[in-house]
Amino acid sequence: MTTGIIFGGAGFIGAHLARRLLATGRARHVHLADVRPNPLAGQPGITASITDVRQPIPADLAPEPPAWIFNLAAVHREPGHEAIEYFDTNLAVARNVTAYAAAVGCPNLYFTSSIAVYGPTEGPTDESAPICPVSPYGGSKYPAELIHEHWQQAAPVRRLVVCRPGVIYGPGDPGNIPRMVRAIKRGYFGYPGSPHIHKSYGYIEGLLDSVEFAMDRPEPLLRYNYVEDPTEPLGALVGHVKVHLGSRAPVLPLPLPLLLPIAGLINAALGGDSPIHPVRVRKAAWPTHIVPGTLKSLGFPFRFDFRRSLVDWQRQAPEDFA
Repeated sequence: MTTGIIFGGAGFIGAHLARRLLATGRARHVHLADVRPNPLAGQPGITASITDVRQPIPADLAPEPPAWIFNLAAVHREPGHEAIEYFDTNLAVARNVTAYAAAVGCPNLYFTSSIAVYGPTEGPTDESAPICPVSPYGGSKYPAELIHEHWQQAAPVRRLVVCRPGVIYGPGDPGNIPRMVRAIKRGYFGYPGSPHIHKSYGYIEGLLDSVEFAMDRPEPLLRYNYVEDPTEPLGALVGHVKVHLGSRAPVLPLPLPLLLPIAGLINAALGGDSPIHPVRVRKAAWPTHIVPGTLKSLGFPFRFDFRRSLVDWQRQAPEDFA
Protein backbone atom coordinates (compact mmCIF):
# COMPACT_ATOMS: atom_id res chain seq x y z
CA MET A 1 0.00 0.00 0.00
CA THR A 2 1.41 3.38 -0.98
CA THR A 3 -1.16 5.70 0.62
CA GLY A 4 -3.80 5.19 3.26
CA ILE A 5 -6.35 7.69 4.54
CA ILE A 6 -7.71 7.62 8.08
CA PHE A 7 -10.91 9.57 8.62
CA GLY A 8 -11.14 10.38 12.31
CA GLY A 9 -7.36 10.28 12.36
CA ALA A 10 -6.90 12.65 15.31
CA GLY A 11 -8.39 10.16 17.76
CA PHE A 12 -6.72 7.58 19.98
CA ILE A 13 -7.16 4.65 17.58
CA GLY A 14 -6.29 6.73 14.51
CA ALA A 15 -2.93 7.82 15.91
CA HIS A 16 -1.93 4.28 16.83
CA LEU A 17 -3.13 2.94 13.47
CA ALA A 18 -1.12 5.51 11.51
CA ARG A 19 2.06 4.61 13.38
CA ARG A 20 1.47 0.88 12.88
CA LEU A 21 0.83 1.20 9.12
CA LEU A 22 4.08 3.11 8.68
CA ALA A 23 6.16 0.99 11.06
CA THR A 24 5.17 -2.25 9.35
CA GLY A 25 5.66 -0.87 5.85
CA ARG A 26 2.01 -1.35 4.96
CA ALA A 27 1.93 2.30 3.94
CA ARG A 28 4.60 4.76 2.85
CA HIS A 29 2.24 7.69 3.39
CA VAL A 30 -0.75 8.13 5.68
CA HIS A 31 -3.13 11.07 5.49
CA LEU A 32 -5.07 11.87 8.67
CA ALA A 33 -8.36 13.69 8.15
CA ASP A 34 -10.31 15.05 11.12
CA VAL A 35 -12.23 18.08 12.32
CA ARG A 36 -9.49 18.56 14.95
CA PRO A 37 -5.84 19.49 14.45
CA ASN A 38 -3.57 16.46 14.45
CA PRO A 39 -0.45 16.33 16.65
CA LEU A 40 1.15 13.81 14.27
CA ALA A 41 1.05 16.22 11.32
CA GLY A 42 4.46 16.70 9.78
CA GLN A 43 6.00 13.52 11.16
CA PRO A 44 7.74 11.35 8.53
CA GLY A 45 5.20 9.79 6.21
CA ILE A 46 2.22 11.65 7.71
CA THR A 47 0.13 14.52 6.39
CA ALA A 48 -3.05 15.85 7.95
CA SER A 49 -5.99 18.04 7.09
CA ILE A 50 -8.89 19.66 8.88
CA THR A 51 -11.71 17.79 7.13
CA ASP A 52 -15.34 17.74 8.20
CA VAL A 53 -16.59 14.40 6.87
CA ARG A 54 -20.16 15.42 7.61
CA GLN A 55 -19.74 17.35 4.35
CA PRO A 56 -18.79 16.03 0.89
CA ILE A 57 -15.09 15.16 0.77
CA PRO A 58 -12.98 16.69 -2.03
CA ALA A 59 -11.50 14.11 -4.38
CA ASP A 60 -8.05 15.76 -4.17
CA LEU A 61 -7.82 15.32 -0.38
CA ALA A 62 -4.69 13.15 -0.64
CA PRO A 63 -1.79 13.57 -3.08
CA GLU A 64 -2.64 10.23 -4.71
CA PRO A 65 -5.61 7.82 -4.61
CA PRO A 66 -5.48 5.69 -1.46
CA ALA A 67 -5.16 1.93 -1.51
CA TRP A 68 -7.04 1.71 1.80
CA ILE A 69 -9.50 4.00 3.54
CA PHE A 70 -10.08 3.62 7.28
CA ASN A 71 -13.31 5.20 8.49
CA LEU A 72 -13.01 5.80 12.24
CA ALA A 73 -14.93 9.08 12.28
CA ALA A 74 -18.05 9.19 14.47
CA VAL A 75 -19.91 10.99 17.20
CA HIS A 76 -19.63 8.46 20.01
CA ARG A 77 -19.34 10.12 23.42
CA GLU A 78 -22.31 9.25 25.63
CA PRO A 79 -23.72 11.43 27.08
CA GLY A 80 -22.73 14.64 25.34
CA HIS A 81 -25.00 14.88 22.30
CA GLU A 82 -28.67 14.99 21.44
CA ALA A 83 -29.98 11.68 20.12
CA ILE A 84 -30.47 13.04 16.60
CA GLU A 85 -26.80 14.10 16.42
CA TYR A 86 -25.59 10.49 16.46
CA PHE A 87 -27.77 9.64 13.46
CA ASP A 88 -27.22 12.89 11.54
CA THR A 89 -23.44 12.72 11.94
CA ASN A 90 -22.69 8.99 11.75
CA LEU A 91 -24.90 8.36 8.73
CA ALA A 92 -23.60 11.44 6.92
CA VAL A 93 -20.04 10.26 7.58
CA ALA A 94 -20.84 6.84 6.12
CA ARG A 95 -22.41 8.35 3.00
CA ASN A 96 -19.59 10.84 2.41
CA VAL A 97 -16.72 8.42 3.02
CA THR A 98 -18.19 5.79 0.70
CA ALA A 99 -18.91 8.45 -1.93
CA TYR A 100 -15.28 9.58 -1.66
CA ALA A 101 -14.05 5.99 -1.98
CA ALA A 102 -16.14 5.57 -5.14
CA ALA A 103 -14.94 8.90 -6.58
CA VAL A 104 -11.23 8.12 -6.16
CA GLY A 105 -11.54 4.43 -7.06
CA CYS A 106 -10.32 3.08 -3.72
CA PRO A 107 -11.09 -0.67 -3.60
CA ASN A 108 -10.55 -1.28 0.14
CA LEU A 109 -12.48 0.18 3.05
CA TYR A 110 -12.20 -0.54 6.79
CA PHE A 111 -15.05 0.72 8.98
CA THR A 112 -15.19 0.73 12.77
CA SER A 113 -18.70 0.09 13.99
CA SER A 114 -19.30 -0.90 17.65
CA ILE A 115 -20.47 -3.69 19.93
CA ALA A 116 -23.15 -1.16 20.93
CA VAL A 117 -25.22 -2.55 18.03
CA TYR A 118 -25.97 -5.59 20.23
CA GLY A 119 -27.11 -3.68 23.32
CA PRO A 120 -26.49 -5.18 26.78
CA THR A 121 -25.49 -8.85 26.48
CA GLU A 122 -25.91 -11.19 29.44
CA GLY A 123 -24.50 -14.29 27.72
CA PRO A 124 -21.80 -14.96 25.13
CA THR A 125 -22.66 -12.96 22.00
CA ASP A 126 -20.96 -13.39 18.64
CA GLU A 127 -21.52 -11.88 15.20
CA SER A 128 -24.60 -14.05 14.56
CA ALA A 129 -26.55 -12.38 17.39
CA PRO A 130 -29.52 -10.13 16.59
CA ILE A 131 -28.99 -6.38 16.36
CA CYS A 132 -30.65 -4.78 19.40
CA PRO A 133 -29.13 -1.38 20.28
CA VAL A 134 -30.49 0.55 23.25
CA SER A 135 -28.59 3.82 22.73
CA PRO A 136 -28.68 6.39 19.91
CA TYR A 137 -25.00 5.71 19.28
CA GLY A 138 -25.56 1.97 18.85
CA GLY A 139 -28.69 2.68 16.83
CA SER A 140 -26.72 4.85 14.41
CA LYS A 141 -23.89 2.40 13.84
CA TYR A 142 -25.81 -0.47 12.25
CA PRO A 143 -27.38 1.61 9.45
CA ALA A 144 -23.91 3.09 8.90
CA GLU A 145 -22.68 -0.49 8.39
CA LEU A 146 -25.39 -1.00 5.78
CA ILE A 147 -24.34 2.15 3.90
CA HIS A 148 -20.81 0.75 3.70
CA GLU A 149 -22.16 -2.61 2.57
CA HIS A 150 -24.11 -0.91 -0.23
CA TRP A 151 -20.83 0.61 -1.44
CA GLN A 152 -19.11 -2.78 -1.35
CA GLN A 153 -21.88 -4.54 -3.27
CA ALA A 154 -21.84 -1.96 -6.08
CA ALA A 155 -18.61 -3.29 -7.64
CA PRO A 156 -17.03 -6.77 -7.59
CA VAL A 157 -13.49 -5.47 -6.91
CA ARG A 158 -14.43 -3.73 -3.67
CA ARG A 159 -13.53 -5.12 -0.24
CA LEU A 160 -15.09 -4.05 3.05
CA VAL A 161 -14.03 -4.85 6.59
CA VAL A 162 -16.50 -3.98 9.36
CA CYS A 163 -15.04 -4.16 12.85
CA ARG A 164 -17.25 -4.02 15.94
CA PRO A 165 -14.78 -3.23 18.73
CA GLY A 166 -15.38 -3.31 22.45
CA VAL A 167 -13.85 -0.74 24.80
CA ILE A 168 -10.39 -0.06 23.32
CA TYR A 169 -7.62 1.09 25.64
CA GLY A 170 -3.87 1.38 25.84
CA PRO A 171 -1.02 3.92 25.84
CA GLY A 172 -2.33 7.48 25.85
CA ASP A 173 -5.98 6.47 26.16
CA PRO A 174 -8.16 9.02 28.01
CA GLY A 175 -11.09 6.61 28.48
CA ASN A 176 -12.78 4.27 30.92
CA ILE A 177 -10.06 1.66 31.50
CA PRO A 178 -7.39 4.23 32.54
CA ARG A 179 -9.95 5.87 34.83
CA MET A 180 -10.58 2.48 36.44
CA VAL A 181 -6.84 1.87 36.87
CA ARG A 182 -6.34 5.29 38.48
CA ALA A 183 -9.31 4.82 40.79
CA ILE A 184 -8.06 1.41 41.94
CA LYS A 185 -4.59 2.85 42.51
CA ARG A 186 -6.07 5.63 44.66
CA GLY A 187 -8.26 3.19 46.54
CA TYR A 188 -11.68 4.56 45.68
CA PHE A 189 -12.98 2.23 42.97
CA GLY A 190 -16.25 0.39 43.56
CA TYR A 191 -18.00 -2.12 41.34
CA PRO A 192 -20.91 -0.41 39.57
CA GLY A 193 -23.51 -3.05 40.38
CA SER A 194 -21.84 -6.45 40.40
CA PRO A 195 -18.30 -7.84 39.97
CA HIS A 196 -19.76 -10.79 38.07
CA ILE A 197 -20.86 -8.97 34.90
CA HIS A 198 -18.69 -9.48 31.84
CA LYS A 199 -17.12 -6.40 30.27
CA SER A 200 -15.72 -6.68 26.76
CA TYR A 201 -12.51 -4.79 26.15
CA GLY A 202 -9.79 -4.71 23.52
CA TYR A 203 -6.17 -3.69 23.86
CA ILE A 204 -5.07 -1.27 21.13
CA GLU A 205 -2.15 -3.44 20.01
CA GLY A 206 -4.45 -6.44 19.67
CA LEU A 207 -6.94 -4.38 17.69
CA LEU A 208 -4.17 -3.29 15.32
CA ASP A 209 -3.12 -6.93 14.94
CA SER A 210 -6.70 -7.64 13.85
CA VAL A 211 -6.61 -4.75 11.34
CA GLU A 212 -3.55 -6.25 9.67
CA PHE A 213 -5.08 -9.72 9.79
CA ALA A 214 -8.28 -8.44 8.14
CA MET A 215 -6.39 -6.52 5.46
CA ASP A 216 -4.76 -9.78 4.38
CA ARG A 217 -7.99 -11.78 4.22
CA PRO A 218 -9.60 -12.52 0.83
CA GLU A 219 -13.30 -12.07 1.75
CA PRO A 220 -15.12 -9.26 -0.12
CA LEU A 221 -17.01 -8.54 3.12
CA LEU A 222 -15.57 -9.40 6.51
CA ARG A 223 -17.44 -8.46 9.68
CA TYR A 224 -15.95 -9.20 13.08
CA ASN A 225 -16.13 -8.32 16.76
CA TYR A 226 -12.90 -7.21 18.36
CA VAL A 227 -12.54 -8.01 22.03
CA GLU A 228 -9.79 -9.95 23.75
CA ASP A 229 -10.36 -13.66 24.20
CA PRO A 230 -11.52 -14.75 26.69
CA THR A 231 -13.81 -12.00 27.93
CA GLU A 232 -13.59 -11.81 31.71
CA PRO A 233 -15.93 -10.62 34.47
CA LEU A 234 -15.34 -7.16 35.89
CA GLY A 235 -14.12 -8.67 39.16
CA ALA A 236 -11.35 -10.53 37.34
CA LEU A 237 -10.26 -7.35 35.53
CA VAL A 238 -10.08 -5.47 38.82
CA GLY A 239 -8.09 -8.34 40.31
CA HIS A 240 -5.54 -8.15 37.48
CA VAL A 241 -5.16 -4.39 38.00
CA LYS A 242 -4.69 -4.80 41.76
CA VAL A 243 -2.00 -7.45 41.27
CA HIS A 244 -0.26 -5.31 38.64
CA LEU A 245 -0.28 -2.24 40.89
CA GLY A 246 0.42 -4.14 44.11
CA SER A 247 -2.77 -2.67 45.57
CA ARG A 248 -4.50 -4.09 48.63
CA ALA A 249 -7.32 -1.55 48.67
CA PRO A 250 -10.75 -3.18 49.09
CA VAL A 251 -13.12 -2.99 46.11
CA LEU A 252 -16.76 -3.37 47.03
CA PRO A 253 -19.95 -3.65 44.97
CA LEU A 254 -21.97 -0.43 44.95
CA PRO A 255 -25.66 -0.98 44.14
CA LEU A 256 -27.07 1.12 41.30
CA PRO A 257 -29.94 2.53 43.43
CA LEU A 258 -27.20 4.09 45.57
CA LEU A 259 -24.77 5.01 42.80
CA LEU A 260 -27.17 6.74 40.41
CA PRO A 261 -28.40 9.49 42.76
CA ILE A 262 -24.82 10.12 43.95
CA ALA A 263 -23.67 10.39 40.34
CA GLY A 264 -26.56 12.77 39.66
CA LEU A 265 -25.56 15.05 42.54
CA ILE A 266 -21.88 15.08 41.51
CA ASN A 267 -22.81 15.78 37.91
CA ALA A 268 -25.09 18.66 38.93
CA ALA A 269 -22.40 20.13 41.19
CA LEU A 270 -19.91 20.07 38.30
CA GLY A 271 -22.31 21.70 35.88
CA GLY A 272 -23.18 18.58 33.91
CA ASP A 273 -19.61 17.75 32.88
CA SER A 274 -18.69 14.98 35.29
CA PRO A 275 -16.96 11.70 34.37
CA ILE A 276 -19.26 10.16 37.01
CA HIS A 277 -22.37 10.86 34.96
CA PRO A 278 -25.52 8.78 35.64
CA VAL A 279 -25.58 7.62 32.02
CA ARG A 280 -21.96 6.42 32.26
CA VAL A 281 -22.63 4.74 35.60
CA ARG A 282 -25.61 2.88 34.15
CA LYS A 283 -23.55 1.82 31.11
CA ALA A 284 -20.75 0.61 33.38
CA ALA A 285 -23.22 -1.73 35.04
CA TRP A 286 -24.45 -3.20 31.74
CA PRO A 287 -23.05 -6.62 30.88
CA THR A 288 -21.24 -6.81 27.54
CA HIS A 289 -20.34 -10.44 27.07
CA ILE A 290 -19.08 -10.25 23.50
CA VAL A 291 -17.27 -13.12 21.79
CA PRO A 292 -14.89 -12.63 18.81
CA GLY A 293 -16.40 -15.60 17.00
CA THR A 294 -15.30 -14.69 13.47
CA LEU A 295 -11.67 -14.12 14.41
CA LYS A 296 -11.55 -17.34 16.42
CA SER A 297 -12.98 -19.32 13.51
CA LEU A 298 -10.35 -17.83 11.17
CA GLY A 299 -7.48 -18.68 13.48
CA PHE A 300 -6.54 -15.14 14.52
CA PRO A 301 -3.69 -15.23 17.09
CA PHE A 302 -4.77 -13.29 20.19
CA ARG A 303 -1.57 -12.01 21.83
CA PHE A 304 -3.03 -10.18 24.82
CA ASP A 305 -5.20 -11.12 27.71
CA PHE A 306 -5.95 -8.31 30.17
CA ARG A 307 -2.98 -9.11 32.42
CA ARG A 308 -0.48 -9.16 29.54
CA SER A 309 -1.94 -5.96 28.13
CA LEU A 310 -1.26 -4.12 31.40
CA VAL A 311 2.38 -5.18 31.25
CA ASP A 312 2.77 -4.08 27.62
CA TRP A 313 0.88 -0.84 28.25
CA GLN A 314 3.13 0.16 31.16
CA ARG A 315 6.21 -0.76 29.13
CA GLN A 316 5.13 1.62 26.38
CA ALA A 317 3.72 4.41 28.55
CA PRO A 318 4.89 4.26 32.18
CA GLU A 319 3.55 7.79 32.65
CA ASP A 320 -0.01 6.42 32.35
CA PHE A 321 0.61 4.52 35.59
CA ALA A 322 2.44 7.30 37.44
